Order: sequence, then structure tokens, then C-alpha cells
Amino acid sequence: MSSPTNPDTVLAERHGPTLVLTLNRPDKRNALETAMYVLMEKHIDEALEDPGIANFVLRGSGDFFCSGGDLRSLETRAALPVHERAALIQRLHDLVLKLKYCPKPVIAAIEGGAAGAGASLAFAADLIVAARGSYISLAYVKAGLVPDGGGSAFLAQSLPHQLAAEIALFGGRLPVERFADAGVVNRVVDPGKALDVALEMGRQLADGARESQRVILQLLAEPDREAFERQLEREKQHMADALGGAEAAEGIAAFKEKRAPRFPSPRV
Repeated sequence: MSSPTNPDTVLAERHGPTLVLTLNRPDKRNALETAMYVLMEKHIDEALEDPGIANFVLRGSGDFFCSGGDLRSLETRAALPVHERAALIQRLHDLVLKLKYCPKPVIAAIEGGAAGAGASLAFAADLIVAARGSYISLAYVKAGLVPDGGGSAFLAQSLPHQLAAEIALFGGRLPVERFADAGVVNRVVDPGKALDVALEMGRQLADGARESQRVILQLLAEPDREAFERQLEREKQHMADALGGAEAAEGIAAFKEKRAPRFPSPRV
């Protein structure tokens, strides 16, 4: 299944040695659609062939990083056969893998918030800069869904179990300061300054030993790669199943109707 590609939904702009990739749907808080994954991968692959580009910055247009997938589009996906739902999730996972195992450093610059799959894209970066007062949220459970995009793997690998469980089970908005305290966010900066600080970090990296950086990233990534990829496969199957379930149907309907969901009682 293919989606029409609008090149304006992902912008690529060079700032000296850094390629800035901007999610560009500000009217939808930069919500993700499948065609955007293809565009991002294309820009990354082209930049990896350019020796003048030393690193990447990932950001969102306007005052928000990324709100994740659009629940309205998930209603359409829920009607698809489970294998087609899984194939669409795999497109997101391919992008997450490309970011996480990129041989050039990736810096996420968060303004406003990073939610759902948007949080997964941020977690896939090597470094995170976040504006003070912004938040990170994985609210899948509120729609009767489960994390995808590596969300559960990132939480389990990076945070104490109790904090990971709080984030995933309640689906609330946790301030980036709390992630900074846990060592996940590298810099907390004034609102509107995330890109500037990320670019400065990119300049510092570009002035360093780039081949050493490549090897360091490889060494840091390889010990958990097989486990991470297995977890992505589990997430894909569980999310594809959940999307066709009664809880997801009620969660998506409640979101559209702007009301609290009334999830059905589980069958014994």
C-alpha cells in the first residue's frame, strides 16, 4: 500500500556541516503519515553519501516537535487485514532503525512536545535537546493501543522499570526535565532555543574526529541491536492486533468525539 508523497512534509536544509530535517505539518502538530517515513529515509541516505555532512538535527516545524500518528488515520488502518496493518507499522520501524543505527550523529531538538511515534523518533537520536516546559508522552494506552516505533524498547532500556511503567500505563505528559534527571535528555534550554543549541552541538561534533565518532556510535549500538530488533517485531505484531480490537475502536471513537473512552470489560 503506497501513499502520495508531498515533499513539503519533510524539509531538508543544510546548516554548515549539519543537515536539519524538519517535520513540516505544523497545522497538525507535525503528525506523521507513512509518506514522511520514505522522505526522511531518502534525505538521510543522500546525506550519508555526502562527506560534507557530519551530522543530523531532527526537529518539528513551528512550536511542536511531533504529535505522533494521527488517530483519524488509524481508524482507516483498523479496517485493513492484520498483515497490512503490520506492513504499515514496519515502515515506521524501518525509519527508527535508520535513525538509531545511523553512522553519523543524530540530534533531536524538541520544542513543545514529542508524543507517540514522535517520542520514538526523538529517542532514536543519539542526543536530545529539549526546551524547558516541553513534554514527552506515550499515550497509546488511552486509545486502547500499545507502543510501536520502539517506544517500549526505549523505555525499558533507558529508564527504571517504575518510571517506564508510569509513562506507558498512564500515558501522561511528563516534563522533559524529568527525562533530563533520568539522563535521557542531554540539554534543557530556553523555549525557542532547541534548534540553536542542537546546531552548536552539531558544529562541535563536526570539528571532532568524525571516523572515531562513527566507530563510537557503532560500539554503543551493537550490544543491544539484536534485542532491539526483536522488540520491534513484537511491537509490530501487538500493535497490528491491538488496532483491530474493541479497545482501539472505542479509544479512537472517543478521540474523534472528544470524550472520555468507555473501554469494554475484558473477556474472561
